[in-house]
Amino acid sequence: MDPVEDTLRRLREAFGSGRTRPAEFRAAQLQGLGRFLQDNRQLLLDALAQDLHKSAFEVDMSEFILCQNEVDLALRSLHTWMKDEPVATNLLTKLDSAFIRKEPFGLVLIVAPWNYPLNLTLVPLVGAIAAGNCVVLKPSEISKGTEKVLAEVLPRYLDQSSPDLGRIISQKHFKRLQGLLGCGRVAIGGQSDESELYIAPTVLVDVQETEPVMQEEIFGPILPLVTVRSLDEAIDFINRREKPLALYAFSNSSQVVNQVLEGTSSGSFGGNEGFIYMTLPSLPLGGVGHSGMGRYHGKFSFDTFSHHRACLLAPSGLEGLNGIRYPPYGHWSQKLIRWALDSQSCTLL
Repeated sequence: MDPVEDTLRRLREAFGSGRTRPAEFRAAQLQGLGRFLQDNRQLLLDALAQDLHKSAFEVDMSEFILCQNEVDLALRSLHTWMKDEPVATNLLTKLDSAFIRKEPFGLVLIVAPWNYPLNLTLVPLVGAIAAGNCVVLKPSEISKGTEKVLAEVLPRYLDQSSPDLGRIISQKHFKRLQGLLGCGRVAIGGQSDESELYIAPTVLVDVQETEPVMQEEIFGPILPLVTVRSLDEAIDFINRREKPLALYAFSNSSQVVNQVLEGTSSGSFGGNEGFIYMTLPSLPLGGVGHSGMGRYHGKFSFDTFSHHRACLLAPSGLEGLNGIRYPPYGHWSQKLIRWALDSQSCTLL
């Protein structure tokens, strides 16, 4: 597939999934854009000096501060901008509700000129992101220094193949995971790049129990969601299957978390926590049943890889006293042996 067509396809799918619409997503992207400006100020100063011989002061006045102000304004105003806007009605529609709703266009192309290569790229980008669109950004190829920074550095701060996210281990597993994306419906994520062995963090909804994503260990950035009607049904859903390696319960109610803990079994358990327990060598990590055997971390690793040999050493010269252990057993020897075996603190035998 042509790489441009593939990019457009992935962006359209991302917008179609609804992931860019929530205010939280838009704000997170705007915050990333603000961090890009702050973290890379010197890099941008150098690039603009190379392209246009702009002084640092001129960059601040005509490019940098203007972009930062746009980001700050959008973050302050985002919720207000997104609200439905009531408008006046006439006598014929007095009992009706009339308002303007701001909806994103969808996929936006921003082609930037070279004369203000940062300002005229990022200022429209702020608006496009704030409005909830997916964006294709085309910096000017004439201002090469700024183009290089925008193309290579800016994507690290926005929702696009983040370098902080891992890659799939092999082509085989990439294909396997890509197949699982067809289960249920993609609510968040779903993008993939085979050349980079990258799959975006993905949430699947409307997943059925019988679908492949629910039948195997995923080992990838895919989270299927199954809807249940009650906590009891959730616990039953867990207990009908093999015991998991880890189980996590998230709730504002400690009673709910404790009910899940008491009503299930798993290798490890986290209440309102993810796998942070792995940082504690005082807690063992291991499965139960089909989810694994043994346990490790700290001393638990030592114990797992040690044979626990049972040893009992008796001092010599006590065989005369040991005669009571051997038959024939008289009435008193039977009584004494029973007493000794019942007594946890007995040291006679």
